[in-house]
Amino acid sequence: MTHDHEAHGHHLDSAHQASHAHVHAPADFGRAFAIGMALNLGFVVLEAVYGVLANSVALFSDAGHNLSDVLGLGVAWLARELAKRAPSTRLTYGLRGSSILAALFNAVFLLLTIGAVSWEAIHRIFNSAPVSEVMVMAVAAAGVVVNGVTAWLFAAGQKDDINLRGAFLHMAADALVSVGVVVAGFAILVTGWFRLDSIVSLAINAVIVWGTWGLLREALAMSVAAVPSSVDPVAVRGYLADRPGVISLHDFHVWSMSTTEVALTCHLVMPGGHPGDAFLHGLCEDLLRKFQIGHATFQIETDPGAACALAPEEVV
Repeated sequence: MTHDHEAHGHHLDSAHQASHAHVHAPADFGRAFAIGMALNLGFVVLEAVYGVLANSVALFSDAGHNLSDVLGLGVAWLARELAKRAPSTRLTYGLRGSSILAALFNAVFLLLTIGAVSWEAIHRIFNSAPVSEVMVMAVAAAGVVVNGVTAWLFAAGQKDDINLRGAFLHMAADALVSVGVVVAGFAILVTGWFRLDSIVSLAINAVIVWGTWGLLREALAMSVAAVPSSVDPVAVRGYLADRPGVISLHDFHVWSMSTTEVALTCHLVMPGGHPGDAFLHGLCEDLLRKFQIGHATFQIETDPGAACALAPEEVV
């Protein structure tokens, strides 16, 4: 079977030419988002009030950081809900890609928040003021518990979904900030050196930026349809090239449909004829099992002499 590539391009005109496999829907973290947002919103109010009363930039900045996390959790939750919407005539993938946008937003927003906190901390280094150490330590200790519990709610999903990883990193970062604030409060109590409040805040911010950079880089890569870091494209190509009857392949693409779903399209040159649905179904099952690629589409070409317009590597 040959194909008129000028007429069909990427599209497949027969049920025998395509095979699809889908991963299971991601676990429902709606309850985790609701609990996390409620805990943090309540703690933001508490921390902001006592930050003013204690005159602590670290404590007050942590309140702003927590407020950004409430927004970040809301965006991540909204994206996961949007991703469940069924495809439409215009949005043929549904809104699965919104989870990538949410991860990108969370990474950028967290870095901007850290920048604002760092600016205030630098200002306070040169304009230090007395801090109520005991009050700072008590409120920050409560923050360790609140943020730690919230991070734990997302720990199970953060390895497989960068959207959940963004939520996890936000909360783990806040827990780290709170630990630092406790340490700063104790150090100030012992030494009386109020500048420690700002210095510790800057040190913690540097650690958070280091951890967030990977999330930002991965979210940016997903947003431009790069091969996910979890997939080895050379290994996938090698696997497909080694299938019985395949002499070559081209127009090979792997990208993220969402933060949890990976898609693949490819042309397989098979001079022996169309291999049948069983071959394609088995191929998709293997890709899902071996490479976590859950949405694979193949075009079979049976005439090696017919030049495919999409065969050159530089052609997309």
